Amino acid sequence: MNLTAEQIQDNWNELMNYIEKYISSPRKEKLLEFYNQYSERIMLMPASHKKEYHNAFPGGYVEHVLRVIRCALKQYDLWASEEADMSTFKVEELVFSALNHDLGKIGDEENESYIPQTDQWRKDKLGEDYTFNSKIPFASVPDRGLFLLQRHGIFYTFNEMIAIQTHDGLYDDGNKKYLMTYLPEQKPRTCLPFILHQADLMAARIEFEREWLPKLKEGKKSVEVKKENFTLGNQAKAQNKTTKIKDKALGSIKSEGLKNMLNNL
Repeated sequence: MNLTAEQIQDNWNELMNYIEKYISSPRKEKLLEFYNQYSERIMLMPASHKKEYHNAFPGGYVEHVLRVIRCALKQYDLWASEEADMSTFKVEELVFSALNHDLGKIGDEENESYIPQTDQWRKDKLGEDYTFNSKIPFASVPDRGLFLLQRHGIFYTFNEMIAIQTHDGLYDDGNKKYLMTYLPEQKPRTCLPFILHQADLMAARIEFEREWLPKLKEGKKSVEVKKENFTLGNQAKAQNKTTKIKDKALGSIKSEGLKNMLNNL
């Protein structure tokens, strides 16, 4: 998928509007300062490095984050309608967590995390339009994101820390200590992490379907056409073989009556 320059700019404006609308001062101003400082990088970066994942194209990161925010707000209404205890966190915490859940993907203060893939074989065979920047020391996406926030003086609540840390759910084994405990006192005291995970999962799935389901459907049609052509080809070969056998048999029969009978079979 390719976004136009206008779409990329509109998505960025929408992202800034969410900060203006949902985040309170003084961290609203700090967030705006941070995002504007790295605006060009964040605006153009992909959400992942590989086509088989999601939104691996310029502008894909912001588009993904916007979808997670929208899905999170809708999940909030769903959980509330089913009488979940929504008093354990604020809507601001939900939007802040959704906004920054993948922040660690931007890299560090000097280097971006995803850079264009220069290996043509990996681009063609593995679908890697981007590769990881080896100049950046390893850190998980949540850890790097939380570090960047505190580095720039943007405080976050305990709820937001746990939500960002566990937004990948049990796809990340490191989250088992929070999400697979069987003691009531060790379970999360709020549904915020679960809402964020569901929103992120929903957004990534939608982005996968948009990119890949049309291709997979087209691939299935192509296989069916090849199969049909193969069947028709085999039928034609069989018919041709039958005709040759029939002609050979007719050639060996001297009786005109028998020839007519065999020819009409």
